[in-house]
Amino acid sequence: MIESLGTPPVADHAKAPTWRHRHLLDVDQLDHAEIERCLGLAIEMRSLRDRGERLDLLRSQIVGLAFAEASTRTRVSFEVAAAALGAQVVDLPIEASSVTKGESLIDTLRTLERTGVGTIVLRHAASGAPYLAARSVGARVVNAGDGTHAHPTQALLDALTLRDALGTLEGKRVAIVGDIGHSRVARSNIHLLTALGATVRLVGPPAWVRGFEDWPGVSISHELEEGLRDADAVMALRVQLERDAGGGVPTLREYTARWGLDEERMALAARDAPLLHPGPTNEGVEITPELAASPRSLIGRQVSNGVAVRMAVLALLAS
Repeated sequence: MIESLGTPPVADHAKAPTWRHRHLLDVDQLDHAEIERCLGLAIEMRSLRDRGERLDLLRSQIVGLAFAEASTRTRVSFEVAAAALGAQVVDLPIEASSVTKGESLIDTLRTLERTGVGTIVLRHAASGAPYLAARSVGARVVNAGDGTHAHPTQALLDALTLRDALGTLEGKRVAIVGDIGHSRVARSNIHLLTALGATVRLVGPPAWVRGFEDWPGVSISHELEEGLRDADAVMALRVQLERDAGGGVPTLREYTARWGLDEERMALAARDAPLLHPGPTNEGVEITPELAASPRSLIGRQVSNGVAVRMAVLALLAS
């Protein structure tokens, strides 16, 4: 366990910092104490799961999953997290809802609320959709990814995974490589990693890192070798073709030739620097299969930590 987290045990959370939020829309709404409380509680949730124990903190509550975009890791881990806390889960794929008949997203979410859903986990292609939902419905709203804007629980699980590996993020250099401009994961990670004391290097083609020059705690590199050199950790991002990410790079083959990560290029990073990827991975494009399966890779650890982090978020919001 990371001793620096210093979060009280589950039975003594009355002494923990106050949790002020009804919704989780992005990590920039959290102060340092709230970030630490969430990560500390996630560690406790992970430990309980590892011991096979069950918490009924959300017993008699209903959590609704409303996903308007494809998802495997986020969707399944939220479902597992809610069930592990004793909640009933309603899974409503938006493409199978009355939205296809012309009903608005908000009317669909209000229907969920009126049937007893107290927490709505929303993923949507439109940036800002969870913010609109939070203003329009009485249920709690968790942003499970909105357009190119934010993915707060992914950033939290990434921070937990990095702290597992590095012990602390204070003073660490984290390189984020690839399709930054279209990445909600990158944006939330920039907010969270810098809040925890890390510096972030954005590494990619000029068209994909444009607009981040003035972000605090961020540096930009247009050369992969320069960006990787001495990095304490590396995060690869998927090329998001569904968001018209092809602009600025002639072909995927040329992107892979110049920016794709393999074991030789990763050797430029600090010794034993961990590799993260939010998934799904396009192996052979942004990362080789060998690197994804290497001892450096914490991709599987990210997935398992996702359940613990989402348990912590659901519990805190419902507290």
